[in-house]
Amino acid sequence: MVTRSVRAPGVPLEVPDGVRIREVGAEPNLYAPGPLRRLIARIERANARHARHGNRAVHDTRHFPWVARLERDWRSIRVELDRVLEMREHLPAFHEVSRAVRPITTDDRWKTFFLFGYGIECRRNQALCPATTRLVRSIPGLKTAFFSILAPGKTIRVHRGPYNGVLRFHLALKVPRRRENCVLWIDGRTYHWREGEGIVFDDTFDHAVANATDEYRAVLFVDFVRPIRFPWSLANRAVLAAAPRMGALREARRNHARWETRFYGEARGR
Repeated sequence: MVTRSVRAPGVPLEVPDGVRIREVGAEPNLYAPGPLRRLIARIERANARHARHGNRAVHDTRHFPWVARLERDWRSIRVELDRVLEMREHLPAFHEVSRAVRPITTDDRWKTFFLFGYGIECRRNQALCPATTRLVRSIPGLKTAFFSILAPGKTIRVHRGPYNGVLRFHLALKVPRRRENCVLWIDGRTYHWREGEGIVFDDTFDHAVANATDEYRAVLFVDFVRPIRFPWSLANRAVLAAAPRMGALREARRNHARWETRFYGEARGR
């Protein structure tokens, strides 16, 4: 993953020809009902002040030794991804699983294949991807892991995630040949995926994605607990432990369970 350009405040994003990215700003905190939001905002401020690796948009992957392990074994993950891609027409679009992403995507061109997420383990999906499951299970503080698959021409508008108590990791698995037209913007900088390489970033900074090519782009998408100094880490872990019991994530678990029942039932019938 390499830095390409920097955007000054207020300057439109530099995008491939024909791509339009509309800035939508911050999403509401969808993990919590209204009365808890002020408390969570205080915890977020503490997270930023006491984060072990600083409060920055993109982090040095050397702070996270497990990244090198996944990069070293990325081809075994790619083999399993390729099997999943053969079924992509039957995979759920992200907004069909989680209403949290509906402000930024409502079509069927952002597909998902979950292994871990929303407080559950997707064991039938894991059985199809044993090497990937083994590798991501070793990530300290793992919260979510899935294959994120963008169709040709898909864009994801500028947005910010709902809570800074996790960091996000992308491991690039399938990158279009015209990689200069498949871009990730984070906090005014433009990045291009490179197969087998990872990036760690804070998704509560403005970010957006565009796949302005005629090929699919796929990454292993992971959220993990942000390293925070003790004792402030305790409040963060309490928020993350409570999140799966809150409304939006309960709904996401139900949606994914319905998809699994339908998908694997149809698979037995084929």
